[in-house]
Amino acid sequence: MVRATDKQQTKDAGGPAAKWVGYRSDIKILDCTIRDGGLMNDHNFSEAVVKAVYHACNEAGIDYMEVGYKAAQRLYAADQFGAWKFSTEDDIRRIIGDAKGTVKISVMADVDRTDYHDDILPREKSVVDMVRVACYISQIPAALDMLKDAHDKGYETCVNLMSVSVVRERELDEALELLAESEADALYLVDSFGALYSEQIHYLIGKYLRYARQNGKEVGIHTHNNLQLAFANTIEAIVKGANRLDASMAGLGRGAGNCPLELLLGFLHNPQYRLRPVLQCIQEHIEPLRKDLRWGYDVPYMLTGFRNLHPRAAIKHNASPEVDDKVKFFDEMIEEQ
Repeated sequence: MVRATDKQQTKDAGGPAAKWVGYRSDIKILDCTIRDGGLMNDHNFSEAVVKAVYHACNEAGIDYMEVGYKAAQRLYAADQFGAWKFSTEDDIRRIIGDAKGTVKISVMADVDRTDYHDDILPREKSVVDMVRVACYISQIPAALDMLKDAHDKGYETCVNLMSVSVVRERELDEALELLAESEADALYLVDSFGALYSEQIHYLIGKYLRYARQNGKEVGIHTHNNLQLAFANTIEAIVKGANRLDASMAGLGRGAGNCPLELLLGFLHNPQYRLRPVLQCIQEHIEPLRKDLRWGYDVPYMLTGFRNLHPRAAIKHNASPEVDDKVKFFDEMIEEQ
């Protein structure tokens, strides 16, 4: 059934509104609710929540759903983490059921934390569609090997270069040159610490695009909300030319969280995406998690964002009995300068 708002969007799609940036046919949205959100609860989501996110993504027309990490069980004890730390084939198939929907399934493989030769099966034996390799600047050679392995096995591939806000320009240029010549289908700009402003997003997306386009690759954006700029910076990336967009329901993600999926869908005004299924999933399954997971914009996350630091100190503070003492955390940050 096409709802009233969807009818209006569909009517507008062929008219002047088609010139709106959100109507670009190359835009692809990846929902990272379970993968990034899992960093707030050691990946211990109930099967009901994961299924709800999967079905909502299907109904909303989302392009990809990232279910979790492919972490090596020799490095992480299975009894200390939920299923989505490992994202085994059996667990993913249990969520999908007998009939796979239109949303493609993505997994993230961290360099040096994944037994990718064994744990990532050949594509014909898996329901996974895409492997995203996550790496730091020092791990580029290993990332290239992982990308080739996933590509040779038949997967779509992307690379997320993390903590780019602390990478020196020359090193970034060298890394992008290598990654642009790799088997990756897309290069993702990742604002790991939620520290980037719009001017930096413009500059960096432009740089990524220069390397990517000459090799026939796309560019994506993954933001964090420490300075309440995750949504705004995602828009800036779209305007500049990025087309792979990460977002999560209600912004659920590590620390300050990500670009909220519902905001992104509302901005795009694209009839291929539907907002209502996402709102229903947020209402019934995501918001009830907030009182325990405590993700989203908060003063401690703001302070680590201003200092361009990993939010681990803020996460630790927010899990402590002194969670409401924001001034104490501020004083501790000042003392460390």
